[in-house]
Amino acid sequence: MPLKLVDLFCGAGGFSRGFKDEGFNVVLGVDNMPQVAESFSANFPGAQVLVEDVQELRSEDVTSLVGDVEVVIGSPPCEPFTGANPRRKPDPLDRLYDDPQGRLVLHFIRLVGDLKPKVFVMENVPALAEGPLREALRREFARVGYPDVHFNLLRAEDYGTPSHRLRLFISNIRIKPPPTGRRVTVIEAIGDLPPPSSPHDIPNHEPVPLSPRKQKRISKLRWGEALIRYAGAEGKVYYNYVRLHPYRLAPTVMGSSRFVHPFEDRLLTVREQARLMGFPDDHVFRGGRDLQFDQVGEAVPPPLARAIAREVRRWLFKSGSA
Repeated sequence: MPLKLVDLFCGAGGFSRGFKDEGFNVVLGVDNMPQVAESFSANFPGAQVLVEDVQELRSEDVTSLVGDVEVVIGSPPCEPFTGANPRRKPDPLDRLYDDPQGRLVLHFIRLVGDLKPKVFVMENVPALAEGPLREALRREFARVGYPDVHFNLLRAEDYGTPSHRLRLFISNIRIKPPPTGRRVTVIEAIGDLPPPSSPHDIPNHEPVPLSPRKQKRISKLRWGEALIRYAGAEGKVYYNYVRLHPYRLAPTVMGSSRFVHPFEDRLLTVREQARLMGFPDDHVFRGGRDLQFDQVGEAVPPPLARAIAREVRRWLFKSGSA
């Protein structure tokens, strides 16, 4: 039988998509936003979906729906930890224990401890393990029955994703999939899509409105140049409205990021940004346009998720747990 998987903080299902493509049975997704849950449901019609705050979720709620599960994955919000957030708390431990969103990581750990999966994988930004946070997380996982945890840093571009993305995956097994050895460029990812204003049946590929003033400004951008700069935590500078270089990787896709097409004076569509994350065109996003962009930018890229899923499946079979 296929290995059963639960996705906490499931979003539109990028993380689950990789596991599904590797033959796992995605039985449940949990998200607290109804429209995001609609996206997950549309992409995983065989799965149950709970629209619920993970803080209120009990393990009994899960097992009563789907029984015991082999794998639990999830991506708690990264905002309390990311350097892109200028309002993140200065003390790393306050980000985990005092920030209401940061404490959602602890609820993921609580549910893992109660559900007792054979494998868990939690995704977040590398700063989640910054300073004293790594030992704090070790203690929290040990307290619920997982004394051996691994902090796996993986780059999505090493596994066929057409954009830069360094992410941390905390798990009870070592995850180090072999890189594909080939980088996918922006134009390879989006070059075959028709103009969004032309007739087509590609989902989430509608033109993004731009004011005449902004369109005039982006028309002057060269490859790699950005229209907007803003300060993150500790004064680090971030960029938005970047004109993509067609023959390179795209910058990191974030929910707030908007990219300018390499050859046209327009913003990328949701579908084009989804392509930069490695989503196939049959993976759809519900809700308003900004929410669709958020779902893309907050996802685990499916090619990276699939590489992780292969490692998890290999470990489960090798250990006799499958």
